[in-house]
Amino acid sequence: MSELPRYFLGFDSSTQSFKATIVDEGLKVVYERAVNFDADLPEFKTQGGVHRHADGLTVTSPTILWVAALDLLLERMRGDGAPLAQVRAISGSGQQHGSVWLNNKAQGALRGLAAGRTLREQLVGIFSVADSPIWMDSSTGEQCAALEKALGGAQRVAELTGSRATERFTGNQIAKIHQTQPQAYEATARIALVSSFMASLLIGDFAPIDASDGAGMNLMDLRLKKWASEALPATAPELERRLGAIVASHTDVGPLHDYFVKRHGFAANCRVVAFSGDNPCSLAGLRLAEAGDLAISLGTSDTLFGTLTEPKPSASEGHMFASPVDPDGYMAMICRKNGSLTREAVRDRAAGGSWETFNTMLAQTPPGNNGRIGIYVREAEITPPIQRTGEYRFNGAGRAVGSFSNVEEVRAVLESQFMSMRLHGQNVGLKPARLIATGGASVNPALLRVAADVFGTPVYVAGKADSASLGAAYRALHGFRCREVGRVVPFQLVFANATPFRKAVDPDAAAHGVYTELLARFEEVERALAGGGAG
Repeated sequence: MSELPRYFLGFDSSTQSFKATIVDEGLKVVYERAVNFDADLPEFKTQGGVHRHADGLTVTSPTILWVAALDLLLERMRGDGAPLAQVRAISGSGQQHGSVWLNNKAQGALRGLAAGRTLREQLVGIFSVADSPIWMDSSTGEQCAALEKALGGAQRVAELTGSRATERFTGNQIAKIHQTQPQAYEATARIALVSSFMASLLIGDFAPIDASDGAGMNLMDLRLKKWASEALPATAPELERRLGAIVASHTDVGPLHDYFVKRHGFAANCRVVAFSGDNPCSLAGLRLAEAGDLAISLGTSDTLFGTLTEPKPSASEGHMFASPVDPDGYMAMICRKNGSLTREAVRDRAAGGSWETFNTMLAQTPPGNNGRIGIYVREAEITPPIQRTGEYRFNGAGRAVGSFSNVEEVRAVLESQFMSMRLHGQNVGLKPARLIATGGASVNPALLRVAADVFGTPVYVAGKADSASLGAAYRALHGFRCREVGRVVPFQLVFANATPFRKAVDPDAAAHGVYTELLARFEEVERALAGGGAG
């Protein structure tokens, strides 16, 4: 009788939903399921998975919602007949920067989980703060300024932790809660990230924070992958004992709690690998294991990320994390807020709302748009930091103009977005050998053509849009293999036999030369806008 196949499960606790993906050892997806917070758990009254507060800055999620979502998802998986008994390891992804506040009852409640009751019923009383601050929160400007002052400036914070003090980052949220809710802080035994909290549910104990997600806190020494001794006291007192340990992302953090074996039919020998953040897990899901492998995620915001052997932290652009797939490596990320919604606004105005028309118009202008540059700031931009919204156009001679023709406008919006990503990516060390495109806009071949020409590299298309839960499943397999052999296995070996990504387009050398020549002038215009000038 042949041995049953071994499977690996990845969870993704994202902003709006909780997802599960199961893969086999060849990385083939054998099962997927999701729970939508708004639709499936309406009693929490979330919109887009969150609660927006009256000040317009504070955004939270009820922490028990995530527990209820895991209950519901596991019930659905069991009802579907998902092969839970054959799952050998589980890992997961959590929305980055969110914090979970656990009181003195939490550890005992986790250890004592009883299979006859839901997680929600048993864990509703374990939180010292009921509503978790999440990545959308921007209410900690005062705390960020204080951290930068205490540590010697924005660049010093970036050099130490990988990013300048950032409002959504967990350390600054901790400082705010310590200052505004001191009794809740005193009642807290453990502060977890969303990722480490979900792992804690599975092992029935406090799980450690992995180094990759821990880098998104403004609290971890990026190079040592330990809590930064300068940042902790500048944030809150007695913080290290509340945070627990930092571990490498491939670490096996323990066996699955017996609760899940008895209630849901998992195998008793199933292991749990450290959970990480959604961006690190997306890097794993897109198989970015070597320097030069970059991904470009084209969604509501546009994100460029990839692996580095040495970090180049900057106070003005991007974020540096520890790599989720290489304990000695790093991950860099550039995020632009003006992504698909900005492209769609130009499409609607210039091309009658049709992508087909948009693509036809794009072909009517040459790469470089005859020297015309347009920068479109529909929302205050993250990278570069342009606070003043508006549309800024410059002709081939570099003079500001009021308008472009529709065909010029179509090309300008794409070229400016990709040139900006190329510029800021190379500033933090991201130099592509190939690009892997994901996100909703990655289905547009004309758009990918511009990306290939701007970056001068082939563009490949990922086969699955949900790279975070997929990456978590890959990381479960990676951690399992590392534990099997007692050493770190190169992540590349995990996907050695996986189906290659489909190449969408090769770059045109002449077009790439045009963009390279144009980039210096583009940088001048963008820098002037970030400084409040350029028209």
